[in-house]
Amino acid sequence: MENLFHRISIRKYLNKPVKKEKILEILRAAMAAPSACNQRPWRFTVVTDREKIRELAAVSQYSVFAAAAPVILVISYRKDCLLPEFAPVDTSAALENLWIETDAQGLGGVWMGVYPRPERMAAVGKIAGLPAEEEAFAMFSLGYPGEETRKHDRFQEEWIRWIE
Repeated sequence: MENLFHRISIRKYLNKPVKKEKILEILRAAMAAPSACNQRPWRFTVVTDREKIRELAAVSQYSVFAAAAPVILVISYRKDCLLPEFAPVDTSAALENLWIETDAQGLGGVWMGVYPRPERMAAVGKIAGLPAEEEAFAMFSLGYPGEETRKHDRFQEEWIRWIE
């Protein structure tokens, strides 16, 4: 549970490449997420090309910091899955697993919203070269933290209702 409290958004990265083995472990954790009817609609595009990273970072005013990241993961989902209305929910679960494992690997990152903004989804899909049957869902910048991480606890007991 320690990673849940240590995981924060990292927007500054060291100029240090991330080994493929670490990326694969992060994606292994993502793919361990639950999904409706085990449809596992998620797909992942690993981007390390500097020019493509700059293009992806320019998609939104909220992602410009990612131009300095050594890796951007483009997370997408299949539109032709069994229950397409649940694909964004399933993909969110995979992305959370991905983020927690990122921290466990000594790396940092941040989830950049793409879905449900059609203009962002189209732009990211085009830049990443996604096939027609996939929809861009999110981007995740990834690298060695260039800023301090700290433990946090966001527990709010007043947000809980008990029915006994």
